[in-house]
Amino acid sequence: MELTKNIFFNTDKLIENSKVKISYTGELFQNNSEEVSIHYGFGLNWDSVNDTKMEKTDLGFQAEIDLIEADSFNFCFKNENDIWDNNNGQNYIFPLEKAQQELLVLDDEPVALGSARKLRRSYLWSKKIRLAVYKIITYFPKIISGNYYRKKSTNSEN
Repeated sequence: MELTKNIFFNTDKLIENSKVKISYTGELFQNNSEEVSIHYGFGLNWDSVNDTKMEKTDLGFQAEIDLIEADSFNFCFKNENDIWDNNNGQNYIFPLEKAQQELLVLDDEPVALGSARKLRRSYLWSKKIRLAVYKIITYFPKIISGNYYRKKSTNSEN
């Protein structure tokens, strides 16, 4: 996903408490820097500031970052000569989305009712579809060929 020119993520959304792979093909890559680091933090106050050395590839410099629970992901880049790419002093800032709560049913713990209904409905439909496919594969060729006869009871009263 491209959110800003020369910065790509391996996902459509930046979601807190997940990993994201960042590819950078900006000014520092284009000027043939040998080493680039990403300097990043989270939220308005740049909490949990960190520097990570990026790997140089043919597709740009790349790094995998663990996103934490915050409102935004802020970062900039610097090379081995202390030359910075910080979006003209504004830094690169992207919002983080909240992680969706997955439906987990553990014994008698409460579950979102809407989620449980959707899951049950999709489960029932998948069972119905599998049964229909099984019947079509099993009985349809027999009906077409005329070889379908119902089994009669074999009780012999001799």
